[in-house]
Amino acid sequence: MSESIFSGMRGGGRRRRLRSEINVVPYIDVMLVLLVIFMVCAPIANMGTVNVPTAEKTAAPPDSFIQVSLRPDVSAEIGVHRPDRPDAGFQNVPDHDALMRQMQALHAEHPDLPVLIAADRNIIYNEVIQVISDAKKMGIRRVGLATQ
Repeated sequence: MSESIFSGMRGGGRRRRLRSEINVVPYIDVMLVLLVIFMVCAPIANMGTVNVPTAEKTAAPPDSFIQVSLRPDVSAEIGVHRPDRPDAGFQNVPDHDALMRQMQALHAEHPDLPVLIAADRNIIYNEVIQVISDAKKMGIRRVGLATQ
């Protein structure tokens, strides 16, 4: 009797093949739920806010200062601005090196005057930063930007 039970399984019974596949449908469901959660939470996160540092306003701007006017064609105008003569004594300089030499000379004559930089809106921002950096390297402690 024991032979008939074993013999039936050996040759006459149905054989099952084992399938070694991963069922990915539950994983797809989980990923879709996570995608929906991220899509709903993304607008809630306030990613567009940038905290810009604030600067103090001076109570009264200085009456006299060294004014540097930068132009997009790399030329500039530099001079000492005084309340009694606002446009007197300004010189045109053709390039950055001439501007730095003139700024050094004016700073040597007037070491207490701050420097105010006015730049055209179409100028490359790097040129303004370069003038500020070079002025600081010369020892000028107060450098400001003119605004409208």
